[in-house]
Amino acid sequence: MLFFAYFCPLNQTEHTRMATILFHDIVYGPVRSRRLGVSLGINISPSDGKRCTFNCIYCECGLNEAYPAKAKAPRREDVREALNIKLSQMASENTFPDVITFSGNGESTLHPAFAGIIDDTLALRDRWCPQAKVAVLSNSTMVWKESVFQALCRVDENIMKLDSATNMRMQQIDQPESADFTCEQVIRQLCRFSGKVIIQTIFLRGERNGVIIDNTGEAEVDAWIAALKKINPRKVMIYTIDRETPVKSLQKVPKEDLMVIAARVKAAGFEISVST
Repeated sequence: MLFFAYFCPLNQTEHTRMATILFHDIVYGPVRSRRLGVSLGINISPSDGKRCTFNCIYCECGLNEAYPAKAKAPRREDVREALNIKLSQMASENTFPDVITFSGNGESTLHPAFAGIIDDTLALRDRWCPQAKVAVLSNSTMVWKESVFQALCRVDENIMKLDSATNMRMQQIDQPESADFTCEQVIRQLCRFSGKVIIQTIFLRGERNGVIIDNTGEAEVDAWIAALKKINPRKVMIYTIDRETPVKSLQKVPKEDLMVIAARVKAAGFEISVST
């Protein structure tokens, strides 16, 4: 896997000199994922910067304003060709991924041909490595779009972000592009999957401009678990900061604190995985 490190302009004081990961290839890896095993990545966002409906303060790709994409997203046929070449090469070497994962420089479900790309990927997976799963890591903002929703229903690992169930905290951590975006909206959309969904949440602490940021408090976790009970996901993934973040004052949550949260999730009846 090739990592390309960029450095923020000096006027970007919160994230000056962050070693930022941007993906210049459509297909990258495979790499070992903390949560998914041996993962072959697919980036269908532009190759020269970010394109996302969130501007998460912990994003390994940096803040949106630091790396705005100018190029177009890759065409559906280019994605299909790149994946076919990589999977055929891996097959010739008798090495296969555990999962083919849509991630990269932003929100994959923004791609206008997302549904068709998923169909192509499933077909290529079935041809070259039928034992592998297809996963989508998404920030959950485009589930309202019917073609996106139906495509996410077809993948094996439909992994949707829910970093908070309170609007104030979600605005702090995820910084949605739309000022009208609310937790209630996204929870309602996630309920549409009728349980065929994995919820992924990052827990972190810190401060920004003198304001405390912490989604690990009892009231926060209570609201989040109440949301899980509405969504009824088949699995919950929780994790904490692993790499450098654009907002420097963020802190990794200790493993013992994550395990306390995990115990509450398990007691609520959900399968839980923890990555530290």
